[in-house]
Amino acid sequence: MAQNNQNGKMSREEAGRKGGEATSKNHDQEFYQEIGSKGGEATSKSHDREFYQEIGREGGSAQGNSDGNDDQDGKMSREEAGRKGGQARSRNRKN
Repeated sequence: MAQNNQNGKMSREEAGRKGGEATSKNHDQEFYQEIGSKGGEATSKSHDREFYQEIGREGGSAQGNSDGNDDQDGKMSREEAGRKGGQARSRNRKN
């Protein structure tokens, strides 16, 4: 046990790391996909289109500044994902 505090207790960071490692040993990819999906649904219920557009812009800006490499290896940019997510959410609200 890492003793990062003066009282000999494990730090929150260390406890979180150990908990994450234990969780990854006990669960498979399907588990993470399910909780990711649930988190995405919860986020979409509590945020509007503008939220997704803003995080898309911020992510795209950060991605663009990270290494100057425009090649995304065929992956969608965060900005594009945010824009598409906002559009899809907007369409779903109209129904």
